[in-house]
Amino acid sequence: MRCLTMCPDAKKQIGLASAVMLIFNRVIGTGIFASPSIILRSSGSVGMTFVMWILGALVAAAGTAVYVEFGTGLPRSGGEKTYMEYIYRRPRFMTTCFYAIYGLLIGWLSASSVVFGEYTLHAFAIQPATINVRVVALLCSTFCLVIHGAFLNYGLKLQNALGFFKLFVLLVIVVSGLFSLAGVPGFAVRAEYEIPHNFTWSSFWEGTDTGLNAFVTGMYNVIWSYIGYSNANYALSEVRDPIRTIKRAAPLAMILVAVAYLSVNVAYFAVVSKQDMLGGGTMAAALFFRNIFGPATERILSVVIALSTLGNIMSILFTQGRVVQELGREGILPFSSFFASNKPFDAPLAGLFAQWLISMIVMAAAPPGDAYLFIVNLSSYPLTMFNLLISGGLLLLYTPAFKSYAWLPPFRAWKSIVVFFFLSNVFLAIVPMIPPSPGSDIYEHLPYWSHVVIALSIGLLGIIYWFVFFDWIPRKRGYRIVQETVLQDDGVSRNVLRRIPNGLGDEGSARM
Repeated sequence: MRCLTMCPDAKKQIGLASAVMLIFNRVIGTGIFASPSIILRSSGSVGMTFVMWILGALVAAAGTAVYVEFGTGLPRSGGEKTYMEYIYRRPRFMTTCFYAIYGLLIGWLSASSVVFGEYTLHAFAIQPATINVRVVALLCSTFCLVIHGAFLNYGLKLQNALGFFKLFVLLVIVVSGLFSLAGVPGFAVRAEYEIPHNFTWSSFWEGTDTGLNAFVTGMYNVIWSYIGYSNANYALSEVRDPIRTIKRAAPLAMILVAVAYLSVNVAYFAVVSKQDMLGGGTMAAALFFRNIFGPATERILSVVIALSTLGNIMSILFTQGRVVQELGREGILPFSSFFASNKPFDAPLAGLFAQWLISMIVMAAAPPGDAYLFIVNLSSYPLTMFNLLISGGLLLLYTPAFKSYAWLPPFRAWKSIVVFFFLSNVFLAIVPMIPPSPGSDIYEHLPYWSHVVIALSIGLLGIIYWFVFFDWIPRKRGYRIVQETVLQDDGVSRNVLRRIPNGLGDEGSARM
């Protein structure tokens, strides 16, 4: 197996700040503005809400440690694709085919693009409808495609600027909430709204739901709020000094995220009463701004959420486009040289376009209601499977049976942390299969387990693709497939597949 993609230093344009913002922008989208209300409904009390957010931060810290270990041991682009190929080498090519089908067919941008469309229209006081939301979403995603595909440096600068803007907004929320809690003039809760008393000891734990189902639902939502710590790993081939950078960037980004989540929750509960937070479907951030600055700030909040979502979209597209490029560099896809290329703008335009096209098709085809929520869940479940496979694989690398792999990365996570992360993903994999409690159905018309079945079926398609083209047809026609490394015009290496008739020696170089 190739351990590294050859990448000229001139193409390594991601420094520490950009790597931090790749992660920060990916993790924080709209969740911090809306999810506190959802978590409170599951936990029942303010105190249990904070317990859940802290437990979620611990899971995220464990996941960060696992990805930093892999990133330092295999400092090249691809993320889970690279790590699963390294661990699960037999049967040859099956792991890559399994991963490729997800990388190509799941529209990672579709959900965030629709959210951007909705809040952009809100900001301009335009009534959102299915058509105009999707038109705005299409324009947003196309803008991201063009700037990342044709203007790499400007795309990185804008992406970083949106991350710092998001950090500034969260800081404003935190400071405003603390000022309100401290009684600073100008930051008091307006007289027409209920003054909260969420931080007295009795009210802090009042209403705690001790039921297992409520706890499981709350933790499921919290853990997903932290997802994104792996984002810089997808583009490591373009990171300057990747080992040193990922060791610093990933922990720093996730510390920023954890502190932001906990601090913003303190601010929300300092300004918004528990009853208001639980009542209706209004997001926590909207209640916060209303209570301090008045209802006229709703449109300002829509602008903030739209820009936050734009940073999220840019971060997802940037890294997932490079995942498609890495799949092209493996040579297993049709038109692999096209996907592996950096032409014509010295950026992976083909990989970015593939992600954009599939996401826009998914967005256009998804009707409102169950189907849209189904797509959101469908895009989440494969991440659980990948995390389960790589954390379980990392535990295998520690065993004597894998001693020949000589796994000695510059950074090692504690084994207990890897076990904890593995078990947390077992939890995430099983929870969607548990029937929801009465009145808590996920979908109106679809079975609660439908997205799990479809997600697993997509992986099965990848295995079928491998069986037909890399096992059955070669056996039937009497040849075997080997990989040979070639150098592209842009100085980046990629693999090509060669068919070698059985009985002849390998004339192509297999992966190391």
